[in-house]
Amino acid sequence: MADSQVTEGRPVTERGEAERIETERAGAEQSRGVRGALPIMRQYELVERVKRYDPNADEGLLNRAYVYAMRAHGTQKRASGDLFFSHPLEVAAILTDLKLDDATIVAAVLHDTIEDTEATREEIDQLFGPEIGALVDGLTKIKKLDFVSRKATQGENFRKLLLAIAADVRVLLVKLADRLHNMRTLGFMAQEKRARIAEETLEIYAPLAGRMGIQELRDELEDLAFRHLKPEAYETIARRLENVSARNGKLVETIEHDLTERLAEKGIVACVKGRRKRPYSIWKKMERKSLAFEQLSDIFAFRIIVASIDDCYRALGVVHTAWPMVPGRYKDYVSTPKQNDYRSIHTTVIGPGHQRVELQIRTQDMDEVAEYGIAAHALYKDGRTGRLLNESRAYQWLRRTVDLLAEGDSPEEFLEHTKLELFHDQVFCFTPKGRLIALPRGATPIDFAYAVHTNVGNTAVGAKINGQIAPLLSELQNGDEVEIVRADGQTPPAAWESLVVTGKARAAIRRATRDAVRRQYAGLGAQILARAFARAGRAYSDEKLKAALPRLARASLDDALAAVGRGEMFSGDVVKAVYPDFKDERRPTVDGLSGHGWFGLKGSETLKFKVPDSGKEADGRHAIPIRGFNSDLPVTFAPEGGAVPGDRIVGILTAGEGITIYPIQSKALAAFEHEPERWLDVRWDVDEENIQRFPAIISLSAVNEPGALAEITQIIADHDANIEDIAMKRPTPDFTHLTIRLSVWDLKHLTSLIAELRTTRSVSSAERITD
Repeated sequence: MADSQVTEGRPVTERGEAERIETERAGAEQSRGVRGALPIMRQYELVERVKRYDPNADEGLLNRAYVYAMRAHGTQKRASGDLFFSHPLEVAAILTDLKLDDATIVAAVLHDTIEDTEATREEIDQLFGPEIGALVDGLTKIKKLDFVSRKATQGENFRKLLLAIAADVRVLLVKLADRLHNMRTLGFMAQEKRARIAEETLEIYAPLAGRMGIQELRDELEDLAFRHLKPEAYETIARRLENVSARNGKLVETIEHDLTERLAEKGIVACVKGRRKRPYSIWKKMERKSLAFEQLSDIFAFRIIVASIDDCYRALGVVHTAWPMVPGRYKDYVSTPKQNDYRSIHTTVIGPGHQRVELQIRTQDMDEVAEYGIAAHALYKDGRTGRLLNESRAYQWLRRTVDLLAEGDSPEEFLEHTKLELFHDQVFCFTPKGRLIALPRGATPIDFAYAVHTNVGNTAVGAKINGQIAPLLSELQNGDEVEIVRADGQTPPAAWESLVVTGKARAAIRRATRDAVRRQYAGLGAQILARAFARAGRAYSDEKLKAALPRLARASLDDALAAVGRGEMFSGDVVKAVYPDFKDERRPTVDGLSGHGWFGLKGSETLKFKVPDSGKEADGRHAIPIRGFNSDLPVTFAPEGGAVPGDRIVGILTAGEGITIYPIQSKALAAFEHEPERWLDVRWDVDEENIQRFPAIISLSAVNEPGALAEITQIIADHDANIEDIAMKRPTPDFTHLTIRLSVWDLKHLTSLIAELRTTRSVSSAERITD
């Protein structure tokens, strides 16, 4: 119960007469009054606050909620010593400032009853209706979440938060008001708990308030969190702001008066209000731009409220005619609103006394949305109950974000992506047909493509920005027109995931990468099974495998194939599941390697190899062809020595990794001699049209003299081999031992290189390492 701050007292369900409770409460208030605390809001005061903006509010509902919560909380107290009942009332008061409907106000009054008292959801549904019951239940679930913890837990809790508020955004509004009041009284908590709650506020709740457009609430949350997380920095900035205000108080009045008069001369009725920026926004700017406080020139901002949109642009003309505009400081959020519905014209001019003046020009309706955000969409017309419009941009963003929950990202990834969108400012770009796309600052054409449609992003191969061909990693600017060049069959590179900034793009790229890897493993599994069934002399078909899925505990054909390809399920088990009467009559294995098979490898009827340079396979009909790193199969090569075309090779299947290719002479194969089910028949299938290099390791003993290393590397370069890494040791003063990792075309290429090195005067020995 991080937010409840309950310290003593037990929940009360049966309290006797309401008068006795009122007496207890009055006594508690009197003791609080000695400390100078504000008295608890009276029942009639709550009703009056709501009726002030909604005359049709249900007075009886508000009264019942007040009495019910007061009785339920009884003598519970907060860390401050105040009666706990004062907290839900203060939360309700904050929401009345946002002019929310009576159901939301009642939910605020009751929001702690289910968790902190003996009240139940069923009882609240019965007394106040299922709508209010659902709101209180959603708030109860949110209270159990802890966001400052291990990243995975934090991410999972963030999922639950968004799911709780997506069905009814009023849950979020009550929670934000609850958090604001707790932040206002955070000083009574222990230091460690203060820091945890403040960090959670700054990372989760303040950005969510901003996304919902409730700027004043966001500003106060940020300032309060800043005060507790960095008290010295807060006090320093607050003190300097007070000094600046004292020095420039007359300047603010002068600018307000001057602007009002200039606008009136042009027939524009306007309200001009100057305000000082908050400590947290000042600190953020100092941090972001590495500025000292003395270098800040726009500590004051002025808001011009006019009657209409036409007057907004007329006022802008008056301002720019009177004072020079600061280049790059003009933004028009009237024609292109932010995703949280914010609309205003921003500009900065050099005003009186050569002072930078930051101006925001908007209508009264725009100002209400800027102050109250999504809460400004409540309707109280024609006697209707107030509701929040689902058509608002902020609510649409919330719904889109919740849709990402279905994409299967891990909780920590979802949290990371959503935080990116919460904290980033926006740029506005256009499709060639004029559709407006809003993206976070720093977005690329790849983000743009995925914002248009997932398929557009998955098939993107290039981009044109303002008619000019541009890299897909270009940073987009406001007003850019972006055209995406596509190619059917294209799969997004996995590296894109670390280059994009939107959660939608990252989720889509990760999903496409997962699907591609899954297809690889399923393809490998299909090849493994086809050869396994052929060796067993049994017919294979997808229909037969589908019939055996329940015995394999797999949901689909692709699941089974991918499991075989990943090594999580062995081909022999699949054959037995499809043909329960099948018996593996393979000869038993023989311990030890000496005297069996090629190069001491023990014989096995399950291994088929293509004999190098013979042009034919040793009964290799069932061998899996290996092309290299860029094939459609998940293939890696032995970590010590690798393998090159021309080597006799064997594949070892490793769960979750695919096939590892070893040369047949590798001593490392001894580790797998008792796991015959992991051995795969593989052969080289080099594409002559697209040849590539393969890894190998050579060991050299060289004379320790000047120029020896240069001579060795020159020979390697002359033979068109590529050095990947060199390790050197000096066992004696006269000789240096070198281990060189390189890449070559094939066995013939490698053999020729080693032969040349052996003839070099400074090299005493050269050989290949295969294990």
